[in-house]
Amino acid sequence: MLRTPLHPFHLEHKGHMVEFAGWDMPLYYSGILDEHKQVRTSGGLFDVSHMGRVKVTGRHARRFLERVCTRRISDMQAGQCRYSLVCNAAGGVRDDVIVYRLDDDDFLVVVNASNREKLLEHFEQVRSAGDLATKIDDQTNSTAMIAFQGPRMMDLIGKFSTEIPTLKRYRFAVKNLLVMKLIVSRTGYTGEDGVEVILPASAVDMALKLLLKDIDLASPTSILRPAGLGCRDTLRIEASMPLYGHELGEGINALSCGVDFAISLDKDQDAKGEPFVGMDVLKKTQFEGGPKHKLVGLEVDGKRAARQGMGVRSGATELGTVTSGCVSPTLGKSIAMAFVAKGHTDVGTTVQVDTGKGAILDAKIVPMPFYKAPK
Repeated sequence: MLRTPLHPFHLEHKGHMVEFAGWDMPLYYSGILDEHKQVRTSGGLFDVSHMGRVKVTGRHARRFLERVCTRRISDMQAGQCRYSLVCNAAGGVRDDVIVYRLDDDDFLVVVNASNREKLLEHFEQVRSAGDLATKIDDQTNSTAMIAFQGPRMMDLIGKFSTEIPTLKRYRFAVKNLLVMKLIVSRTGYTGEDGVEVILPASAVDMALKLLLKDIDLASPTSILRPAGLGCRDTLRIEASMPLYGHELGEGINALSCGVDFAISLDKDQDAKGEPFVGMDVLKKTQFEGGPKHKLVGLEVDGKRAARQGMGVRSGATELGTVTSGCVSPTLGKSIAMAFVAKGHTDVGTTVQVDTGKGAILDAKIVPMPFYKAPK
């Protein structure tokens, strides 16, 4: 298995390690529920170095990214991040990504760990087919990425920088810390405020010593404690954020996934725009009345979790499938996301979840996100 630059940190803090997308990663340290509450009330440190970081540069960098991304890229400003999808020719989702614009023709694309190799191959195919003057540089192994998430994280970051706490959402800054150059962004995948720090892999030990000085990560009352992949999943479900392999996938129409804001079907009408891969299929889907299924939120009666793959129905009528679910630690309710047939997606609609094991769970469609951080 691959190891991130923080692997010694995980072992030192007794992380329960598991294989994830080919990487040896911490599922939890003190426990998933404990870490979930820590992030919601104060702050958690996540190692997200397993995610791919791909540098895209060159004279045709913008044209290339317009072709592979569903979102407009050319109108991005330097210092801006933008969430986007990467589609296949059938309008399915290869991955969801975050694009950073460093300069005019200098971009960084953060991709999911499980899709990095697939996307690198796709990127090269698009570059070659268009004969584009673009350099694609996979910097995953030479860098690390650490996320600090929680309502008290800006207080902590404010001790090192006055600029970072003033960043707007989906903006980033390039900072110098001693001999290190850091990219610090304000995006997040937990529903809480916070930052992600991208830095050289060789500088991780030094950076952690500086950033964690005077912080006792083992203390139950610490402002910051390590958090693993387990609570990252329950946090993102509460925040109704899609995950590849659940709400997103190669066989799932991009217009079904609840992220229409990230799909610019008119961007080829812009002088600087380009049609993206799969755009023609998605336009046809829209012209024909939209996708057959849409992503909805479910509140399930009782304390039993609805899990991925369980059927959703109304009486004897099959409506769709659960994509993700958990008993929400924050809300104390069983919640889930599901693809449900068009015409049955109105908030308040009652449905049933078939566990496939003889049990039927009553549920109703509710607005998403399930949880919003207090302002």
